[in-house]
Amino acid sequence: MGTPEFAAASLQQLIHEGLDIVGVITSPDKPAGRGKKLKASAVKLLASSNGLKVLQPVNLKDPAFLEEYKSLNANLGVVVAFRMLPEVVWTIPEFGTFNLHASLLPNYRGAAPINHAIMNGETETGVTTFFLKHEIDTGDIIFNEKIQIGKDETFGELHDRLMVSGADLVLKTVSAVQNNALSPVSQSELMLFEQSNLKNAPKIYKEDCRIDWSADVAVVYNKIRGLSPYPAAYTTLSDTKGNDYLIKIYKADFSLSKHPEKPHLLQTDGKSTLSVSCNDGVIKILELQVSGKKRMDIRSFLNGFPLSNDWKVM
Repeated sequence: MGTPEFAAASLQQLIHEGLDIVGVITSPDKPAGRGKKLKASAVKLLASSNGLKVLQPVNLKDPAFLEEYKSLNANLGVVVAFRMLPEVVWTIPEFGTFNLHASLLPNYRGAAPINHAIMNGETETGVTTFFLKHEIDTGDIIFNEKIQIGKDETFGELHDRLMVSGADLVLKTVSAVQNNALSPVSQSELMLFEQSNLKNAPKIYKEDCRIDWSADVAVVYNKIRGLSPYPAAYTTLSDTKGNDYLIKIYKADFSLSKHPEKPHLLQTDGKSTLSVSCNDGVIKILELQVSGKKRMDIRSFLNGFPLSNDWKVM
């Protein structure tokens, strides 16, 4: 059960291993692009190309879907980047249903664990498999694997590495179930040894992506890379006539200052550099996108955009 590319990698691993995949459950096709043509999920495309049975329920409690799922006689359910399952679904397979989560549980439970780990300046994260239970991301842990986060690594780069590691962990978990070699660990037990409060990873909304230039420069830098390439951190540029331009920032660098400029101060040579001051340093913007335009490097942006130091950034 899964939808995006992150889930397709695990499905590909199971296919490659020659396991008997009796069915694939994914989201219904959705309108996409300017023409609003129906687009299949990455998981559906992979499943269909390999001749696998695909189910696309709108309602996971629909009696017709539940009967069809039961008729597959699945031994084990595997969930990667799907939606929350009702108990009536995850209890159908005889050996239960497990989920792959892109964090080291019990930390970073929620919809956006990769983003939040980078935004919080973590140097380590990982992937975890666990059996589903009522409360989201709280089931008994089967396996996990730690991964170091590069100091300049973006969400997109870490996502792709975790996607590969996660696929390997899914296969390891399936093999352990097959061989009855499981020793699940309760997350409640692990939480007893946590030295600090657990960190969560709630869904990210548009306003969460707005940059606060009065924050410390490291906080702003981590936010930019933690949201790149999507949903992307953004700010607003205002010219001297009061026109506002929303820009998304995809790549940046930063430096600390012993005597920082006032936060929100914009500085540019109009040709190849654009920086904004923060509480204790300066963010140097390297790649960005003006609303309605394509993503570009800073030199290309300044070449076609009449930006000057008397503009404001908000």
